[in-house]
Amino acid sequence: MEESVLVNKAENYLKEIANDSIILDDIENFDNFKSLYFKLVDRLNYLQDLKDDMDAQGYTTPFTSLNRYGTKAVSEVSLDEVGENSRHNQIFRMKANSKKNILDRVKSAIDSHKIAIGNLEQFGYVKCNSCYKKYSIDEYRQREAKCSCGFKGFTFKINKEATFRLEIIPFLPLSGNYMVLMSEFSPYARESFKQVLNILKQERKGVVKTISLVIRIRDKNNRLVRKNLTLSSEYVNNYDEEVRRRYGRNVRIETLRFHKTKPAIIDDKHARTALALAYVKYSEAIISDIKDDILKRKLTDFKRINKYFEIISKYQNQTPDFIDKYDSNSIEKWRDDQIQKEFVRLNYADKFGNLKRSLSRDLKIRDSIYKNTFKNIASALIMWDIFKYYLTTSNNSRKIVNGPFPYIRVELDREQRKVFKTTYSKVIETLNSFTDIKIITIPEMDLLLYEKFKFEKQSRSSNIKFNHVALGAALVHQNSDISLEEISNAFNINESKIKKELKNIDQIRNPKSDKSKKFLDLIKK
Repeated sequence: MEESVLVNKAENYLKEIANDSIILDDIENFDNFKSLYFKLVDRLNYLQDLKDDMDAQGYTTPFTSLNRYGTKAVSEVSLDEVGENSRHNQIFRMKANSKKNILDRVKSAIDSHKIAIGNLEQFGYVKCNSCYKKYSIDEYRQREAKCSCGFKGFTFKINKEATFRLEIIPFLPLSGNYMVLMSEFSPYARESFKQVLNILKQERKGVVKTISLVIRIRDKNNRLVRKNLTLSSEYVNNYDEEVRRRYGRNVRIETLRFHKTKPAIIDDKHARTALALAYVKYSEAIISDIKDDILKRKLTDFKRINKYFEIISKYQNQTPDFIDKYDSNSIEKWRDDQIQKEFVRLNYADKFGNLKRSLSRDLKIRDSIYKNTFKNIASALIMWDIFKYYLTTSNNSRKIVNGPFPYIRVELDREQRKVFKTTYSKVIETLNSFTDIKIITIPEMDLLLYEKFKFEKQSRSSNIKFNHVALGAALVHQNSDISLEEISNAFNINESKIKKELKNIDQIRNPKSDKSKKFLDLIKK
């Protein structure tokens, strides 16, 4: 396929996606759920095919063609050819930029669809009406709506215990338009976006990936020669022994470099951006719904604050005809004067431009609410969702299942767990008071995650079949003062199931029989 045709094909398809808005109304109806899921899966497959075509045509390194066909050395170009050579160079650069941009958008769209599909897969499953066997929606699609028993009738079930947040799906850059969505952010939303990105970008301590060496050995003619050598991470502690094994005892290591990798919590930049965008946009929607109720309770005069910002907005967008539109200083002075006159007329300020004390106090309170509460809603939500995801899933399922967080690390180390030290208690209190979102404040979430990962290692060879959602809730109960009722409500799990997992935890950590004790000792070793 010609390059321009492939670019146009991708652009048209992304435009088609952008024009098809996602509607979550009555998503609990199986037909609506199935229609949305199948549509997203079909789109994802098409986008991945587009990406494969782009990779095959060198879209990942589009500027290499400039080296091959672009600028000649200055000494090789005659005066007559300078203009033509420059024009050709410009054309190549435009094509290379076009390839780079469209591939970037396609990658963003792919990751956004993976996030949406992962959330939907967590949301519900189907059960055969004949043999009652359960299937994930992906298995249901692959089996073409037919059970292994041959029956074709299914009931759709909502998996309330799982970690998902369907509300973010309409805000994902499904058409790869993340740059457009970012440009729409309000000032506090931009700060919130950076904050969420920093959470997802939290890197673990550097792990050695490869070792580069420059060694000196004798060749067949007994001459000393230098040789570059690369070893994998498995030789990090015995690289010298490996080099001597390969080249003899007289080899000399002249240069040694350890190349480290620092994977982030979400180890893909497009997935990080899509998640941060979706959570911040969703938070803006929440804020739009609750901000008036909050401000009415906190401010002395809610209507006055609204009028204050209405006046500022009105004149900030006006430019008088009698002032030159290029004279920015005069325009700004005129706007400030008009705003000042309105404030004085409404008794918001005195004739010297000093705001009334009660209005100044209300502005400070409003600013504090935006900075300390509204700005942190997205961070509080995504931290809770990631925390709950780790706590309520097994190590094995995180390796196999895509889930709501593509490219998430299977396990976090101490450096990555640091982000969970922050507790947004005021934000959580606000969400619980003004929305239906269920979140609880859990102190030392980072240590709780450590306990979870440690328990996964302890129980790795156990024959006990865990309910992993109840297990996560049980670990919270064991390591905090939070009541069982609160935990049960936040995790959507029955208290009796949590109590059962508390017994299982005790059985693993404090074995009663000699056989169990020996087994535990073997695991520890």
